[in-house]
Amino acid sequence: MNDDDLHYLISGPDASREDRYKGYRYCPRCRTDLRLAALDERERPQCPSCGFIYYQNPAPAAGAVLVQDDRILLVRRSVPPRQDDWCLPAGFIEWNEHPQQTAVRELKEETGLEISIRGIFDIFFGMDDPRTHAVLILYLADVIGGEAAPGDDAAEVRWFDFDHLPPNIAFQAHRDALALYRRRYLTR
Repeated sequence: MNDDDLHYLISGPDASREDRYKGYRYCPRCRTDLRLAALDERERPQCPSCGFIYYQNPAPAAGAVLVQDDRILLVRRSVPPRQDDWCLPAGFIEWNEHPQQTAVRELKEETGLEISIRGIFDIFFGMDDPRTHAVLILYLADVIGGEAAPGDDAAEVRWFDFDHLPPNIAFQAHRDALALYRRRYLTR
C-alpha cells in the first residue's frame, strides 16, 4: 500500500469514497484490486482473484422522538459530519444490539436521559450522511429518569417548540421525521 492509498483510507469520508466503494479498494480477503462486475443486474465490486463480492449496504441506525408539552428534544452535534447542526438523538446500531437497545443507549449517551420506548414512530432512509447511507428507525419514547446534559457527540441538548425549530437540522431523514411528527400529531 502506498502513501496515497493510506491517506485515502484514513482521511475520512468524502465524496470520492462513492467511487471507491466506501473505502474498499482492495479485497479484504486476498488484497487484490476490486473491479466492477455485472452481478444480479447491478454492477458490484468483486475480486477477480477469490470472487469476494462487496455489497455496499446502508447502515442501520436507531433513535427516539421525545416530545413533552409539544416541544421536541434535539441535540447539537459536536463532531463532524454536520458539526454544530441539530438532530434527533440517534446513532448506528452496534453488533448484537436490538434497535430499541440502540435508541435507549444513544439517548443516554447523548442526552443523559433514560427513556422508555412506547412504540415505533417510523423508518426513514438517509442518503446525505457522507459516512454512509442509513436506514433510521425512530421510536416514540418517554423520559423516565436522568437529567438532560450533553454527552458523547452532543454539544448541547435542548427542547424546541415545533414552531421554532432551528434552521440547521443536520440530516434530511431528521427533517422528514420532524415534518411527519407535526403532520401526524400536531395538526388536528
